Amino acid sequence: MDEVVLELKDLHTHFFTDSGEIPAVDGVSLKLHKGEVVGIVGESGSGKSVTSLSIMHLIPKPPGKLVSGEILFKSEDISSASEKKMRKVRGNEIAMIFQEPMTSLDPLFTIGNQIIEGIRLHEKVSKKEAKARAIKMLELVGIPRADEVVDEFPHQLSGGMRQRVMIAMAMALNPEVLIADEPTTALDVTIQAQILDLMRSLNKEKETSILLITHDLGVVSEMCDRVVVMYSGQVVEEGTVREIIKDPQHPYTKGLIRSLPNLHKKEQSLYSIPGTVMRPKKDFVGCRFASRCEFAFDRCFQESPELYSLDNDRQSRCFLHDEGKGVEEFADTNIRS
Repeated sequence: MDEVVLELKDLHTHFFTDSGEIPAVDGVSLKLHKGEVVGIVGESGSGKSVTSLSIMHLIPKPPGKLVSGEILFKSEDISSASEKKMRKVRGNEIAMIFQEPMTSLDPLFTIGNQIIEGIRLHEKVSKKEAKARAIKMLELVGIPRADEVVDEFPHQLSGGMRQRVMIAMAMALNPEVLIADEPTTALDVTIQAQILDLMRSLNKEKETSILLITHDLGVVSEMCDRVVVMYSGQVVEEGTVREIIKDPQHPYTKGLIRSLPNLHKKEQSLYSIPGTVMRPKKDFVGCRFASRCEFAFDRCFQESPELYSLDNDRQSRCFLHDEGKGVEEFADTNIRS
């Protein structure tokens, strides 16, 4: 995993609305190595999906705009790439599975037509060859009677099958990077497990690097190598899955872990972080989590914390790590209390 396939450097994506400028992605930096699975977690409104759409240049303009920062794909900056360049990159080198397959698939075209279009857009193959590959991809993702499904329409398939079709479309050209935005949302647990198994096998067999966007920490612990925790448009913590789950170093991450149900307790009250995610504001001063944080002190409302580098390449955006202030108290707090 030494080779960095995708890297974001200080990425800023803003939305210009009637109520002002909103920095939906505010200085996000992360790396994705070859064959690695990196999870981006956080509540709704944290900026996870906007980050992924920024990579693909799919932010609606207006009101959105990639204001600054770099998006390095195989060391080439594509942050200001032309639409013609991005058409070659999308699907062929970086593919994306969208959150809701029913709105991502065109209801007027058959499943086969939609997969074939992507293949023929990037490769000079006949329609017959493209259809044969489409059937093969549908079989690969576990769709029964693929030779019949290829001629069916999206509404004829279940939610789980449509999500498998989305994965087949995304993997048809063997992209180096797969961005999966909430790929198991609205699916029952059995189908969720099948979809995750499928993504894991694609990752292992083809060394596809996966950027997995989710709010489900169970999915993260099962699928990912590293985790990036986002809150209100910023990265607040980063580390390996084991580090994040076992020893969270940011109060927000601690709250997310604490909100998980404990399977060893028969009767329990589920914990929830008080308040809601703060809407990102331009030139905001202070920690964005301070109003919801049980560890907040005066400095948290007066200064904006930077990402502190911890041991083993871990990072945390919290003043508790500045010269040891509050770290001991934080570390001694029982997460399950």
